[in-house]
Amino acid sequence: MTNHSSLSEFLLLEFTEVRELQILHFFVFLVLYLATVTGNLLIISAVAIDPRLHTPMYLFLMNLAIQDLRQVSVIMPKSMANSLFNTRHISYAECVAQVFLLLLFLASDVSLLTVMAYDRYVAICYPLQYEMVMNKPACTQMVVSVWITSLLYGVLHAGGTFATPFCSNIVNQFFCEIPHLLKIACSDLYLIEIGVVGLSASVGLGCFVFVVITYVHIFTSVLKIPSVKGRQKAFSTCLPHLIVFSTFVFTGCFAYFRPTPDAPSNLDLAFTLIYSMVPPMMNPLIYSMRNKEIKMSLSRMLGLQYFSKNTLLGFLA
Repeated sequence: MTNHSSLSEFLLLEFTEVRELQILHFFVFLVLYLATVTGNLLIISAVAIDPRLHTPMYLFLMNLAIQDLRQVSVIMPKSMANSLFNTRHISYAECVAQVFLLLLFLASDVSLLTVMAYDRYVAICYPLQYEMVMNKPACTQMVVSVWITSLLYGVLHAGGTFATPFCSNIVNQFFCEIPHLLKIACSDLYLIEIGVVGLSASVGLGCFVFVVITYVHIFTSVLKIPSVKGRQKAFSTCLPHLIVFSTFVFTGCFAYFRPTPDAPSNLDLAFTLIYSMVPPMMNPLIYSMRNKEIKMSLSRMLGLQYFSKNTLLGFLA
């Protein structure tokens, strides 16, 4: 038995004890990590470089890509290093940092997706007032508010989680996840974090209800657009956002609010992978594939447009 005062490290869950599979896990995570980093960096670069994308919607999208980049960097490098070097160790300080940073970025993810829903609501339902409502100062205030609120959220969760002593240092997850840390707590102080989680659930539910109501209004307005092309354009900017938000919220709620199993669970691991790693990896792909302006900007930035024209001219000649 150990406690808070003497605990210096935790032992994380191994995906496998077979050395060959550990190396395979390292390379799979490396490929996924590099793909996620590359995709998000392309979105950030496209929005930053192209003046035509300096609008509120793309400002929020760039901030989403920034936090997605940071989110995967909190989890994946440590997991890859453990697999590569055949270890399970994470120091107490690293574990605290993981909890704080991950919750910070998860909170900013939910907040940004909620703000993006409001942006789409104003743009589609009140197009004539859009520039007045979503002006640059207002958008800057929204982004700053998101990051400040998320910072406080991360501090609150990290403080509530590590205020308690731990009876064990074995965490049945591949990173320091709050439900599994609370499972090994041996003091009633863990109830502080349970209260914080309950408060977070209420806030998250409020965001979800807000987004649902917003999209009811959005889809009602979209269906009234006489032009088929206009409806398609509106849906192309809204559906990716709704898919990402729904996937993130439902898998996150499942991971945090279902009873934590006593032993490692494949189902628990699967849902954790989905909410923590899939949205950051899929966001650039979804938004770039469904957004004509992003695709055109990336083509110009990478020189693909010039290349495709020359290829076509050469073929015709």
